[in-house]
Amino acid sequence: MKILVVEDDQEICEMLGDFLKSENFEVAAANDGREACRKFDSQSFDLVLLDLMIPGIGGMDVLQHIRSQSVVPVIILSAKDSETDKTLGLGLGADDYITKPFSLAEVLARVRANLRRIMQYDAGQGLRQEPEVLRAGGLVMDLTDYTLTKNGSKIELTAKEFAILQLLMKNPRKVYTKEQIYSMVWKDAYLGDENAVNVHISRLRNKLEKDPRNPEYVVTVWGIGYKLGECHE
Repeated sequence: MKILVVEDDQEICEMLGDFLKSENFEVAAANDGREACRKFDSQSFDLVLLDLMIPGIGGMDVLQHIRSQSVVPVIILSAKDSETDKTLGLGLGADDYITKPFSLAEVLARVRANLRRIMQYDAGQGLRQEPEVLRAGGLVMDLTDYTLTKNGSKIELTAKEFAILQLLMKNPRKVYTKEQIYSMVWKDAYLGDENAVNVHISRLRNKLEKDPRNPEYVVTVWGIGYKLGECHE
C-alpha cells in the first residue's frame, strides 16, 4: 500500500519514510503544500500522513484539497495539541490526529488501524466512489471525458473554469472563499491577488448564465465567496 508523507522537517520525513518502507509500505514524500497537492493529484495513495505546519499551501488547505476529491484516510501530524486544532482538523475531514513528539510504533499502529478500517468497510459495503457524472439543474458534467453540457448543448470551458465549476458542483452546499478556490484550483499559495479568481468566475458566468449579472449557477455569498446556486443543489 502506498502512503504520502507530507512533512517539511527533513529528518522526520526521512525517519517516517524509512520506517514505513521497512514495514513494507511504498512511500512518497512532499516537503510543502504545493508539492503535496501535485503528488496527490498525479498518483494514487492509500493513506496520507499530513503535517499541518508546512510552507506554501498550509496543511489545512491541503486537507481540504484532498477531501474535495477523495475519501483516502488522512492522519494529521502536528505539534499543535489544543482541542481547537484537533477539532478543526477532524472537522475538515481528517481521520486521525497524532501529536508531536510521537513514537514510530504509535504511527504504525494508527496507520494500520485506519487502513484496516477502510479495507473492512470496502469489503462490507464498498467505498463511496466519486461520481463520474455531476448534475446541477440543466448542467451535466462528465468527469470521464471532462465535458459539460447545459440542457443538452455542449459548453466549452477552459481547464481552470472546469475545475472551479467541478469544485462547486461536488460540494453544492459549501461556500468557498477566493483563497480556497485559488489554492485548490491553481494549487499554489494565495497571495491576495483576487484578479485571477474574479476573471475566471466572470468568464464562467458568461458561458453558463442567462443573465451573468444575476447568476443562478455560480452565485456570490457576499463577504465570503462563491457557491452553487441553491436551486441547483
